[in-house]
Amino acid sequence: MIYTSEANAIDALCAYYKETKNEIAKVIVGQDEVIKAVLISVFSNGHCLLVGVPGLAKTLLVQTVARVLDLSFNRIQFTPDLMPSDIIGSEILGQDRQFKFVKGPVFSNIILADEINRTPPKTQAALLEAMQEKSVTVAGVTHILPKPFFVLATQNPIEQEGTYPLPEAQLDRFMFNVTLGYPTLAEEINIVKNTTGNAFADLKKILDATQISFFQQLIRSIPVADNVLEYAVTLVAKTRPNTPYATTETNKYLTWGAGPRASQNLIIGAKCHAAIMGKYSPDVEDVQAVAEAILRHRIVRNYKAEAEGISATAIIKGLF
Repeated sequence: MIYTSEANAIDALCAYYKETKNEIAKVIVGQDEVIKAVLISVFSNGHCLLVGVPGLAKTLLVQTVARVLDLSFNRIQFTPDLMPSDIIGSEILGQDRQFKFVKGPVFSNIILADEINRTPPKTQAALLEAMQEKSVTVAGVTHILPKPFFVLATQNPIEQEGTYPLPEAQLDRFMFNVTLGYPTLAEEINIVKNTTGNAFADLKKILDATQISFFQQLIRSIPVADNVLEYAVTLVAKTRPNTPYATTETNKYLTWGAGPRASQNLIIGAKCHAAIMGKYSPDVEDVQAVAEAILRHRIVRNYKAEAEGISATAIIKGLF
């Protein structure tokens, strides 16, 4: 894949994004912002956490993305008795009396970690290590995961009985935290109409693993103006209570703010958002477009915010 200039490559990415989104829309009705966030995560080489009630097509979305992008896909259903070896694999004794490594489901391009908060921390940690290092180590041997590697984890916000919520330090591994809402009445009518008959969408493969890896590198090479860089870092600094950049609302409603990884993700996310919108460099609006999903899970609200019903989204938007 050869482009005569970086601008031509960005134009191609923008075109591929629109084509991919249109293809996914054949199966997924509505959820435009969710699809956009998932694709930005893929092109930014990040991971995504989806929070929503059951039945909102989270699994179907990931399967559809994998088909359209021609990537391998595995779904792991997290349960209280799931062990780390059930995810990363284990060594077994073969007939030749030699140990051999049998790969687990994590060895795939796209992983759907379904209900990640339903399994104990030890098993959560096994997946989170793979997310961070892009490799797993078993019996002292490191095994590299396929590229690209992307984890989309889901959390069910309404069933808290028997769950193990992800600690803030582990939530920080996810680039995006995306909240799924209910479809509109018109969208739900369309969903029911499309899924209760014999018709099946015929999906085209738009990109492959090699092209995605190329575009991931392209995103990182996009230049960023100093004022945009400063805006993103200052925005993150405003979330930290009792620091020089903290706002009145931050000091009033937050216990903890976002760390430097949030600043890094804001810039990468803004670069990707600019590229898929056909721009050659991000501006402040691109930072704001991705800020909510990047910061939502990185700030910790205090009791006062909970008592007054002040959401993380409202606090973040107040920082713009």
